Amino acid sequence: MTLFTTNQDLSPDALREVFGAFPSGVVALIAFVADEPVGLAASSFTSVSLDPPLVSVSIANGSKTWPELRAATYLGITVLAEQHRAFARQLAGPVDSRFDGIPLARAAEGSGFVVDGLAHFNTSVYREVEAGDHTIALLRVHARAAAAEGQPLVFHRSGFRTLAA
Repeated sequence: MTLFTTNQDLSPDALREVFGAFPSGVVALIAFVADEPVGLAASSFTSVSLDPPLVSVSIANGSKTWPELRAATYLGITVLAEQHRAFARQLAGPVDSRFDGIPLARAAEGSGFVVDGLAHFNTSVYREVEAGDHTIALLRVHARAAAAEGQPLVFHRSGFRTLAA
């Protein structure tokens, strides 16, 4: 069997399909700006470094939300749980209703968190790296917390899934 051929289709749709074979967790990035929550969902979250403590997310260059978030002093990251499936879709919807019905907590620094998330990170922008049609945001972790139990929300093949026992 030949795995690779020449002249492969590397269109965005073809790449999205093969990139989607890799499952990932889903996070919400939230900051309070002018006393209102601003946020987005990302499935590109990963740990980067222990010293200094860094995590990263990749943000589409066309994001209208990222410029507001990156201007905030602190950003909250919540690792979403299986019960957040509808909320993850809501975060991609109209700005005025992204947080309707979602219990949020606000840190003194202005970062926001989904109350019943699996893990929380209080972060600030450390560095941004241009990467094609995305920007990789390196975020410095200042505080963290984790829930004792729960199952993660997983993004796989363009859909949300949960882990099976």
